[in-house]
Amino acid sequence: MMATYYSDRKCISATEKMNTNSSNMMALAPNTSKKRETVCIFGTGDFGRALGHKMIQCGYHVVYGSRSTQISNLVPKDAEVLSHAEAAQKAAIVIIAIQRQHYNFLTPLAEILRGKVVVDISNNLKLNQYPESNAEYLAQLLPGARVVKAFNTVSAWALQSGALDASRQVFVCGDDTEAKEMVMNIVRALGLTPLDQGSLLAAQEIENYPLQLFPMWKFPIFLSLGLTAFFFFYCLALDVIYTYIYEHNNFSFFIAMTIPNRICPVVALILLGLVYLPGVLAAIIQLYRGTKYRRFPDWLDKWMLCRKQLGLIALAFASLHAVFTLASPLRSFVKWRNAKPIISQALNNKTEPLDTTNAWLSDSYLALGIIGFFFFVLVGITSLPSVSNSVNWREFRFVQSKLGYLTLILCTAHTLVYGGKWFLSPTAYKWYLPNIYMLSLVVPCAVLVVKFVLIFPCVDKPLTQIRQGWERNPKSSEQSNYIINKSAV
Repeated sequence: MMATYYSDRKCISATEKMNTNSSNMMALAPNTSKKRETVCIFGTGDFGRALGHKMIQCGYHVVYGSRSTQISNLVPKDAEVLSHAEAAQKAAIVIIAIQRQHYNFLTPLAEILRGKVVVDISNNLKLNQYPESNAEYLAQLLPGARVVKAFNTVSAWALQSGALDASRQVFVCGDDTEAKEMVMNIVRALGLTPLDQGSLLAAQEIENYPLQLFPMWKFPIFLSLGLTAFFFFYCLALDVIYTYIYEHNNFSFFIAMTIPNRICPVVALILLGLVYLPGVLAAIIQLYRGTKYRRFPDWLDKWMLCRKQLGLIALAFASLHAVFTLASPLRSFVKWRNAKPIISQALNNKTEPLDTTNAWLSDSYLALGIIGFFFFVLVGITSLPSVSNSVNWREFRFVQSKLGYLTLILCTAHTLVYGGKWFLSPTAYKWYLPNIYMLSLVVPCAVLVVKFVLIFPCVDKPLTQIRQGWERNPKSSEQSNYIINKSAV
């Protein structure tokens, strides 16, 4: 941190500024010319070799502890290879790059490792594979060692190739503060970012982290796939099968372009409505309970946590709809359909006058869609971590809430203007089923109607008071919290 010196003039000399800036610049990059302390690594596997090579590049002296003391071509050339006992005696920090099932060899080394910082970097094959974490098990085997969990979220390939953008953060936990600081200094020297996760009790969660496959994306992805499959067969039945049976027209080619271009906007609008539906439900629950100090149902909590993912998937479907729409004029079916009335007018020597009503509807439909898609992209970009971290909470809330609802209004109006004509048309109800655009308006319209009611002063004022801490019946809230805490204990 730059030092600040106050003189009578309350200024800093240019020389001091230059010296301080140069020292800061040097602190940002590891000093490879100066040798650092010796670090021992148990294990010469892929990750052990990659980590050792990276540490040597950053000025550390690395000594490997291995069953075979013969130097292999795979081991970094500037590293030593000794027996486990000899390697451990030469370093204050010992990194265990070995799987848990091979930890038994450490028991005879317990006395040598006493007082040393032992870093566990292992992972498991499945979530919660063992009752306790690997780091806690290691601490039981080596009661005198200062065990720290780290580096398990970094891959050997990332260390070797230097492509650390996706795994730059290193979670660190341990019961010894000094030991954690020593390990975090190594993490910083390697150009990574350490994140202190607390005591060794957090090791189980850290070990489960690399095994999770998009945990917050599962529900949004399955929901979007389910909606896509449902509307695909729905459109297939109404647009292809129905027309083939009753009108004897073969429109099977609709499967390639027409049906996807109907599914994408419908799924996008429904998912966008589902982004703001849990917030409306939460407001209703808080108004009903008269307090904010009671937990929401688990399903609502999980729903609210995955709203960003729902919104981004909705944006992806909206983008596909835009691409399909732009490519529609290139289709043979569209060219034939557009040329048919022109040829008919030429043969009949009659020109159809411009229908200004349809012109207004088509232009309004396109304008609402373009503006709605613009705000949709703006809201989606703001939800990205790199952008959201650069704005304050009020700005983020304005974009996500105010502009988000504006996006929902524009996209709903876009659909209403385009498909509203089918609501009162008997031909739109094939097999007595409503058109797909009618189904897409159920969720967003319900959200907008309830939200419109919630912004009335008679409703908004008590809701704001509740969210600021006011309670309608404080005693019942305290009793419910007591029951929840007692059941948790």
